[in-house]
Amino acid sequence: MTEKEMFLASYEREFATTLKVLKAYPTAKGDFKPHERSMSAMQLAWAFVIEQQVGIAGALAGAVDFSKVPPPPATLQEVIAAYEKGHRETVAKVRAASDATLNQTIKFPVGPKQMGDLRTMDVIWGMLFDEIHHRGQLSVYLRMAGGKVPSIYGPSADEPWM
Repeated sequence: MTEKEMFLASYEREFATTLKVLKAYPTAKGDFKPHERSMSAMQLAWAFVIEQQVGIAGALAGAVDFSKVPPPPATLQEVIAAYEKGHRETVAKVRAASDATLNQTIKFPVGPKQMGDLRTMDVIWGMLFDEIHHRGQLSVYLRMAGGKVPSIYGPSADEPWM
């Protein structure tokens, strides 16, 4: 199995899990945030789309520019639709990418006001890992907002396996 195939298999699996968490989130509680310095649930959900549209797409195009982030839509349902559409587009772009593109070095933020040289494939893996990280945050928001937390990597109190 190539690295691209491993990424796509992981991306598909994690997409399904993230989508399950997004769909479980109470749509009326998009403004919820557990602390004043935290992102709202809606902002956190929109981060999944930004990682596709700006992070992965930018890396494949040779430059990631987080200063050009599109604004979120008005509803969580629109965020979910954008996430699903972005997923399909991302899979197609990664599948079409050549090994040369995936192994090229691009500039990417590596610290405060600091850019580093990273391989495109490492950037897109990093975007997936960051999505998983933010999904974990959203699952905590989900519980705090009164929703039911689905199984993610194993059973949850709301979705036991036995």
